[in-house]
Amino acid sequence: MIWYPYEQMKTMKPPYKIVNAEGVYLYTEDQKLIDSVSSWWSVIHGYKHPELNQAIETQLKKFAHVMLGGLTHEPAEKLSEKLQSWLPGDLDYCFFSDSGSVAVEVALKIALQYYMNREEMQRTMVLALEHAYHGDTFKTMEVGDDEDYHFVLKAYGESKNVVHIPTEIDALEHAFAEYHDRLNCFIVEPLLQGAGGMRMYDISFLKRARELCDQYDVLLVFDEVATGFGRTGNRFVADLVLPDILVLGKALTGGYIGHAVTIANRKVYEGFYDNNPSHALMHGPTFMGNALACSVALRSIEIFESQDYMAKIRRIEEITRREMEGFSDPRIKEIRIMGACVCIEVYDSNTIKGYQQFAYKRGIFSRPFLNYLYAMVPYVIEEDELVKVLQTMKEWFSKKC
Repeated sequence: MIWYPYEQMKTMKPPYKIVNAEGVYLYTEDQKLIDSVSSWWSVIHGYKHPELNQAIETQLKKFAHVMLGGLTHEPAEKLSEKLQSWLPGDLDYCFFSDSGSVAVEVALKIALQYYMNREEMQRTMVLALEHAYHGDTFKTMEVGDDEDYHFVLKAYGESKNVVHIPTEIDALEHAFAEYHDRLNCFIVEPLLQGAGGMRMYDISFLKRARELCDQYDVLLVFDEVATGFGRTGNRFVADLVLPDILVLGKALTGGYIGHAVTIANRKVYEGFYDNNPSHALMHGPTFMGNALACSVALRSIEIFESQDYMAKIRRIEEITRREMEGFSDPRIKEIRIMGACVCIEVYDSNTIKGYQQFAYKRGIFSRPFLNYLYAMVPYVIEEDELVKVLQTMKEWFSKKC
């Protein structure tokens, strides 16, 4: 029996069974659905993309996977080289893993050990954001701040190693003034906090964070698992403000295979590069650098570049703003749009109860949560398909009057 995610198994409704998928569409036995959430924001090229399929098939004829312990292979080498040339600054050193959560764990472990290697043993604290979500493994839950996901940690009591602040510059400056000599890193979902409610904030906050991290010698970590590859309207937020460590996942492989990467700058990497064996990073996920995942990730990046996906994303935002202009309802707290993300936040979660089935009947797959009705569509969506998604969201409120 499948134990499904984020569900009370005793009371959950049966999930929709998918029998095929192509382009932006999911197919059940009786319905054709536009996937308005891109399979948790990862399927940016749509389903069954011929070039991505070919990349998998070509590599599969050679081998599917070998460990990176004592071995290496061309797909991992080429992907690392591509990321080194593609990413800003000196974000050159790629540590591969098999999921976004694990990649964040690696980043947090790197940040801690970086200072341990320097014998700065007091730097055990992490600064993070309120409403943060960085994954469901234990350390990522600790730096997260969403009781709807991480309430199990109440059993341990309040963490002494993590401080959460709002996205306000005054709070940021106060935290650094108080904790700077004990911090090893400040970790953020830059500009867009996804699972915490599609919360959006200004780049000025991150610019000030960069200044304070430089001033107090604290590492800045960007978790761009959800925000990377254009979702915020920027290729990466790291293009605007340069972190010391960048975490990528989800769209890295175009949603084909679970894979992620933690990328460090030269300063961080050289903090481990030593004759002392105890200064090595002792971490190694079994499927890190999986050859199939690296092959499809490399092709995904090539498609992103050659087909000008940033123009597609700008068009998605333009259409979304046009369709949402002037739309309001007394039950709506706020409508937020950034890049290829739109979120309608309501005051009462009961307002959007039943929307998923409503959308299903109209040919849309949606997965609202808590007080948030949102869309993060595949970048290959056509205008009429996107308009249908947005019109369905608006229609719900007129039907509920």
